[in-house]
Amino acid sequence: MIDINQTYSFNFPTPIRFGAGVLDELAGYLKENQLKKPLLVTDPLVAELDFFAEIRKNLEQSGCSVEVFQEMHKNPVKSDVIKGGEMYHQTSRDCVIGIGGGVALDVARAIVLRVNHTRDLFDYDDLIGGDKYVTGEVPHFITIPTTAGTGSEVGRSAIISEDDSKKKRILFSPKLLAKIVFVDPLPTMELPPFVTAATGMDALTHNLEAYLAKGFHPMCDGIALEGMSLIAQSIEKATKKPDIESRSKMLLASLMGAIAFQKGLGVVHSLAHPLSSLLDTHHGLANAVNLPYGMRFNYEGFEAYFDNMAYALGIGAGKGDKVVDYLFEMNDRLGLPSRLSEIGVKEPHIEELSILAEADFCHPSNPKPVSREDFKRLYKEAL
Repeated sequence: MIDINQTYSFNFPTPIRFGAGVLDELAGYLKENQLKKPLLVTDPLVAELDFFAEIRKNLEQSGCSVEVFQEMHKNPVKSDVIKGGEMYHQTSRDCVIGIGGGVALDVARAIVLRVNHTRDLFDYDDLIGGDKYVTGEVPHFITIPTTAGTGSEVGRSAIISEDDSKKKRILFSPKLLAKIVFVDPLPTMELPPFVTAATGMDALTHNLEAYLAKGFHPMCDGIALEGMSLIAQSIEKATKKPDIESRSKMLLASLMGAIAFQKGLGVVHSLAHPLSSLLDTHHGLANAVNLPYGMRFNYEGFEAYFDNMAYALGIGAGKGDKVVDYLFEMNDRLGLPSRLSEIGVKEPHIEELSILAEADFCHPSNPKPVSREDFKRLYKEAL
């Protein structure tokens, strides 16, 4: 049980400060670590919120010189990162604080890499072995999540797209882990219902796909199952009538999903990523729409896994065949669509979407192989 009147410290492996009000510790943490010139990296929407202004004010009152970088696309691209790295140097910063959802935290982490690594940014792409070039020091890095979705606050990679092609690239290194994460439910209390629902389904997708991903990682499996359970307990309340407990559970489930998916992801993310690249679809929404179809594709042959997921989700023992129906019903209860046509996808898009999905980096860890024809069929089913 979460005691909403307590704050907690735990490591996995990143030091995490969790609980209502832990953001008040940020200025003291900077002082203890002799950091006085933070670059706050956030997206344009968060930059306008009251809690962000309060963070900035508190830091300035403690004697910090604060700069803010907020120039980023909804699906971040290489030029965003280059601009952020230039600001870091031009304003003589000494640390980076990423504040926001997955977009802001990915850009912040990529800026952390860029500061002292000056090769072409995509030379560091993990999919081509670029992590071997991440050899220099990186700035002190702090993360503060404002949504319960990607779990990027505890990650060590950033997904950044090419400016022209929009192809997604992965920048990765253990050096890119945050030095500390402040996980505070209070800034999430005012999130709109759509953002809460879509990012929450993103977190659920992470936990489901990580659990199913091929390979042996029993620790990730256990974390993913508990993450599913927390989301099932809290996502509807957090969306419709949020309180500290429901927001806290969603934040925990989100970071747990991000820890679990070091095991891998799968077909759903490969279906979703091209929607963001081609049509600029919100990533969590893209996952939510595709999730029931991807899980239905994976069911046969993995019934025991689905039985375990059903139990974690509160559907009941031995009811893995009900998981897909549960996911359709969850989208409906949260006010999210379950058809691609409802988010602007048309039949002519399917060919290009399928090409991009086949090239995506997530489906190789799916428990079943997925061909381009499978992607076409799944997109048509979801249309």
